[in-house]
Amino acid sequence: MRVDGRQNDDLREIEIETGYQPLPDGSVMITWGETRVLCSASVEYRVPFFLAGKGSGWITAEYGMLPGSGNRRIQRERSGAKGRTQEIQRLIGRSLRQAVNLDRMGERTITIDCDVLIADGGTRVASIVGGAVALRLAIKRQIVERKMKEDPFRGYVSALSLGVVGDDILLDLCYDEDFRAVMDMNVVASESGELVELQATAEGGTVPLKTVNTMTEKAIKAIREIIIPLQREASAE
Repeated sequence: MRVDGRQNDDLREIEIETGYQPLPDGSVMITWGETRVLCSASVEYRVPFFLAGKGSGWITAEYGMLPGSGNRRIQRERSGAKGRTQEIQRLIGRSLRQAVNLDRMGERTITIDCDVLIADGGTRVASIVGGAVALRLAIKRQIVERKMKEDPFRGYVSALSLGVVGDDILLDLCYDEDFRAVMDMNVVASESGELVELQATAEGGTVPLKTVNTMTEKAIKAIREIIIPLQREASAE
């Protein structure tokens, strides 16, 4: 049994509450175990300079941890995002761009803001899962309001963290497990089960390739069977 009583392949409880903020085009509060992330999607009718005049849209993301989200005060990054924050928000942006056909968006940018209220492991994967729902809600609102002629949404992108703790592969690591992991991994996959991104770090020792392949397969299976149905339900697909 794990520190919170789960079996190795069990995920923590996931709740996706939509409409948490009334003003953004799409908003979600995702609760994943003790982790909580507020995700909002905002539409602007402009694109980065490298896309200007091409008729294509853009998806980008910002990520931040609020001062009281961890077991010590997190300092606000007032002078701009630092290394870890930049890496995470780029991951979120890259992942969510796979959920849409940018050429069908028109010249608009949708920014996904992910603010971590409580961090207990898996904040980046929770941001991707909640951010994808917020993105879908924003696109649906654009279509309903006839601001977007066709639906550019390809399908959900989802994510899961997992790791090797001792000799065991554990899905959905909480903070205590993540701290003790020989190897931790973040898997991002599409609704069809194709791999979008794989992040893996073995800080506690080497891990056989066979184990990495098994971890990836387990993560994609859980994403398709558990997490994506929750995303579809939350956005009333």
